[in-house]
Amino acid sequence: MLVAPQDVEKFQQDGVVVLRNVVNQRALSDLAQALDDNMRSPGPWANEYAAGSQHGRFFDDYVNWARFAAYKDHALVGALPQIALQLMNVNSGKFFHEHVLVKEPGTNRITPWHHDDPYYGIDSEVNVSLWVPLDPIPETIALRVIKKSHRWGRRFVPRRFVDESAYVAQAEGFEALPDAQTLDASTEIETFAAMPGDLVAFHFRTLHSAPATTLHSDRRRVISFRYTNNEATWASRPWKTSPPLDAQNLKPGDLINDQRFPTIARTS
Repeated sequence: MLVAPQDVEKFQQDGVVVLRNVVNQRALSDLAQALDDNMRSPGPWANEYAAGSQHGRFFDDYVNWARFAAYKDHALVGALPQIALQLMNVNSGKFFHEHVLVKEPGTNRITPWHHDDPYYGIDSEVNVSLWVPLDPIPETIALRVIKKSHRWGRRFVPRRFVDESAYVAQAEGFEALPDAQTLDASTEIETFAAMPGDLVAFHFRTLHSAPATTLHSDRRRVISFRYTNNEATWASRPWKTSPPLDAQNLKPGDLINDQRFPTIARTS
């Protein structure tokens, strides 16, 4: 078992847990090289969130696992999928996609409060994001999470990272995200300083944010690997989803059983 029972329980209860020293050096090296290659050759959905009036560079890209072998290899085989399955407490599931986020030194663009679920074109109650840092991340720039927010039973209209504006004014089943000051005042915030080899696991509905790197002298490279159980279904949203995957033959409510979402299974 890669995950202790108490860590599985914390993830289920709090919607977040940090696991220490679970990603080996070979995986970190493979992923770092793939990320460098990815930044030299961005995919069609890459973004630059610190462009224009912002300082520094905040790069993101996703769904490139078919182009970079290390993303695919470590997403589907080895520690990461096994950790995901153990945290979800299932024997098999689906790999949804990978997502790279890079803040260069001196970047003044924050990662605003949000939860990932509304951005996605799937519905999933049982899921996990594995947030894998490739650089030391001190508390000053670390991921911040509101514990237990995945259990609020609330879904918030997503906001654009580039300017923090809401995608739409209102939508059935979704509500406006509380303002940053309100969320910053939560007594349930936990901050996750982390080193390469660690990972932070959180639910798609767990609210999280991250500071700018304005006063940080190093890069902050992270790759998230996202997984669901086998009951995840295709969904429509009243906005362009992120990633903006095409439905192809899937209809809302269909299980995501196609080659874009490979199956993962426990090995022991």
